[in-house]
Amino acid sequence: MWGEQKRGIHVSQAELLCKDGCGYYGNPAWQGYCSKCWRERIRKTETNKPENGLQGDGGFQLTFSKFEEKKNVEKGRRSSTMKRLFWGTPSPPRQETSEGQEAALKAFQSLEPGDFPGFLKLLRKPISQRLHSRCTAFLNTIEAYHDLPVEKQSDLVQDFYQNIAVHFNGLPEAQLSQMMEHIEKLIMTRLHKVVFCHDSCDDEQKDLILQRRIKSLNWVTPQMLRVPFPKGGIDSDPYLPAITAIIEMDAKRAPQDKLTCVSKCSQNVFQALALTNSQPANADDFLSGLIYVVLRANPPRLHSNMNYITRFGLPHSLMAGETGYYFTNLSCTVAFIEKLDGPALNLTPEEFNSYMNGHRAPPRPLESEGQRKARENQEQMEDLQKRQENVNQGVQAFQEQLEQWVRSVQEKMDEIAAQSQLLENRLSLEKSAAIARDQSVLVLRDNASNETDPGETEC
Repeated sequence: MWGEQKRGIHVSQAELLCKDGCGYYGNPAWQGYCSKCWRERIRKTETNKPENGLQGDGGFQLTFSKFEEKKNVEKGRRSSTMKRLFWGTPSPPRQETSEGQEAALKAFQSLEPGDFPGFLKLLRKPISQRLHSRCTAFLNTIEAYHDLPVEKQSDLVQDFYQNIAVHFNGLPEAQLSQMMEHIEKLIMTRLHKVVFCHDSCDDEQKDLILQRRIKSLNWVTPQMLRVPFPKGGIDSDPYLPAITAIIEMDAKRAPQDKLTCVSKCSQNVFQALALTNSQPANADDFLSGLIYVVLRANPPRLHSNMNYITRFGLPHSLMAGETGYYFTNLSCTVAFIEKLDGPALNLTPEEFNSYMNGHRAPPRPLESEGQRKARENQEQMEDLQKRQENVNQGVQAFQEQLEQWVRSVQEKMDEIAAQSQLLENRLSLEKSAAIARDQSVLVLRDNASNETDPGETEC
């Protein structure tokens, strides 16, 4: 039935790429462009604004001259601010010797992939003093200017990434990426509380809107999304690991750690799809599975987390590779959920509105023979478990009664022993008293006989 219906969820590979055709992945947050092309467009737009002021009569010339003066003052402030950001002092840094640079590069090159604790230890050594000072100065400055708009903070962080990469120019590209990921984790773990869900943006309101939207779509079934399920898998959801991974994203601080959760979620979706298909899953099946996972999970602060990644994550993590592909699909998933309608689910507008208003419940899918047997076996197992629990409860009650009877018998025996001891003591006392009486009678008799004998002799 579902195989005969037209698929409403379809995204081609070309739709995931940047609109400028640079070959990198685009993103709805950047209107379909990659981060590099998007920033270039923003810079061109800002550059063209003063030029528009020149087109006009002489009345605009004075305004433009004042604008240029203000711009130069602002430029000087930004220059001194950037020096504080990157050097920590108003004066330029001292040039490092070639020997010191080579020693630092060799030390960084010796690190194992993903060894962030080792990177922190190496950062505290004298050979990394300049790099450590720049990172510390940048962190202190951003925390001091925490009231800056979040987009401005994003620009400063991205500029810092570009400038700090000079320290690792001698490393291979793979190790350079590793070092920059360490820098990102170092910087953003500390700045998370400052820039995440900033007051200057409406991320929190969009989070609430998205959560309510997902909650209102809790009636959507895997069959409506055409998500493949393994046969007989009615008792356990094969997409549960993916659901857990996407929920864990909110607990992470560094953008790369959040991206790791997205990658883990996507890989678990592919594994669940592999259980149902003999051939590799296509892009449409993957997107359908990811939509199902997000609807089931309703991840906390999903909109804020995605904006946090796009604003403060390393560009190469989002523009190419597996992480870029997975994150682009997640962005498409959110966009699809926000615009979800009846035709995408093979429903008429009337049916879609009926489901949304709660007037209609989705039909329960027909069980196959294997599913029916599995359900019956499950019911039998539950019945046996209940019987076993009743038997265990009866055995426990019998043991408690037996222990209580043993305790009562022991108490009776102790009571009888105590009474026997008292009786023995009483008999011994009575016997001692009787002996004492007999002895006193004998003494009296002896005394009486002694008193009568002398008279008889005298007579």
